[in-house]
Amino acid sequence: MESRFDLLDNALGAKIAKRIYNVALAIVDSSLPESTQNLVMLRASQINGCGFCVDYHTKDATASGETAVRLNLTAAWRESTVFTDAERAALALTEEGTRIADASPGVSDATWAAVREHYDDDQIAALVSLIAMINANNRLNVIVRNPGGAYQPGQFADMAG
Repeated sequence: MESRFDLLDNALGAKIAKRIYNVALAIVDSSLPESTQNLVMLRASQINGCGFCVDYHTKDATASGETAVRLNLTAAWRESTVFTDAERAALALTEEGTRIADASPGVSDATWAAVREHYDDDQIAALVSLIAMINANNRLNVIVRNPGGAYQPGQFADMAG
């Protein structure tokens, strides 16, 4: 499989990608736990069928110490015992926030209450922004058919700035 278009080889695409990356850095620097960030990005990417992002976030999570068991069970988190209540709330918010176009009523009050129970305002701002940004990234990569498999952890570190 070959990418249809390399956004980073295009001046405007690279400029946009750099800005998106810098938004991601603000989220990375937040108090939202890194493990939660990784799980959220992986789950949204699974739902959206983004091979590049599943590859990216699985490898980054592994490099930061996430276990294979938790990564493998992310797609079936509701039927798993390896996630905390806070992570479950974040994963539920991720699914409901990602599936808005699937005739979903959006984010349920029960999910929002669980998120409010486990996260402070700064963490919620980071979590909501993370879900929006990973969905945008998934769409960019799926549209241009950017394949998974070749990502190396830290590959985009020079985009900051």
